[in-house]
Amino acid sequence: MKKHLFLFTILIFSKALVNEVWASLQYPVVVSTWPFLEAVRAAWNAVDGGFSAVDAVVEGCSACEKLRCDGTVGPGGSPDENGETTLDAMVMDGVTMEVGAVAAMRYVPEGIKAAKLVLEYTKHTMLVGDQASAFAISMGLQGPTNLSSVESIEKWTKWKDNSCQPNFRKNVIPRDSCGPFHPNGPSIRRCLMDNELRPNEFGSVNVGLHSHDTISMAVIDQIGRIAVGTSTNGATFKIPGRVGDGPIAGSSAYADAEVGACGATGDGDIMMRFLPCYQAVENMRLGMEPKLAAKDAISRIARKYPNFIGALFAVNRNGTHAGACHGWTFQYCVRTPGMNDVEVFTVHPQ
Repeated sequence: MKKHLFLFTILIFSKALVNEVWASLQYPVVVSTWPFLEAVRAAWNAVDGGFSAVDAVVEGCSACEKLRCDGTVGPGGSPDENGETTLDAMVMDGVTMEVGAVAAMRYVPEGIKAAKLVLEYTKHTMLVGDQASAFAISMGLQGPTNLSSVESIEKWTKWKDNSCQPNFRKNVIPRDSCGPFHPNGPSIRRCLMDNELRPNEFGSVNVGLHSHDTISMAVIDQIGRIAVGTSTNGATFKIPGRVGDGPIAGSSAYADAEVGACGATGDGDIMMRFLPCYQAVENMRLGMEPKLAAKDAISRIARKYPNFIGALFAVNRNGTHAGACHGWTFQYCVRTPGMNDVEVFTVHPQ
């Protein structure tokens, strides 16, 4: 009897050990929105070299900021109505659930590092505007510096020459030229039903698909800790002061080391109303596989806003990943120990 009990104990221990080894062989993992290959490589090199998930995600997003990925990350892109570039960024530690974020930050080119400073050196979750800039500079980051570029100013000038069209205003006069803008009267909602609103009343639809690209990255490090990070210069020609979903935990990204992580991109003004990444992670907590979790989170938005554009990826704590999108074709990239280099996955609208 004792012999059988001993063998049974050894068998159970061996099975647990095999499962532990199998799980550890899946780490580290890096997943990012869009084919931002160099950003994923930077994060991979960091986490594969022993960096924590938080530090690796900052390395990855920093690389994208320096490369000005798609002109929508880092300085030098997405001018607002005044021609100025501002930055939004966020870092979330999926172990402690701590978040650091900056929004509408001016004059400081390193958004993701500023967000990490908020996480590490304050008890707050988010700092905004000039005060975020002052904090980041006081903590050692470069600045103040002009975040505009020749390209962003040229884009803004062409937009001004086109009578500031398209833009994110609604229910205002003038409609077809630059401001100053004024309300078009309190009766506008009584005159127009939602399905009668002109396309530009939905904001980003007319501004362009690539005015909303964000890097949202998730990293699982060598011991299974999970973190996410995002960085963006926001929607092109946004109203000054606008904050999108980039620095909002649960919208642009979310992590819980007990479950997994999510990263999102798209029309942040709409997506932040639904917290799709929080939804996707909670879906996985309830037992959904990443593919179904992602599709469910996106479909909840599409039911209310059938014309919105957006996408997300979901990755569980074992490294299984999937994506879902609406209104455009989405690509995300992944690096795991079983890959020789970063691989790109394409997701078609559901």
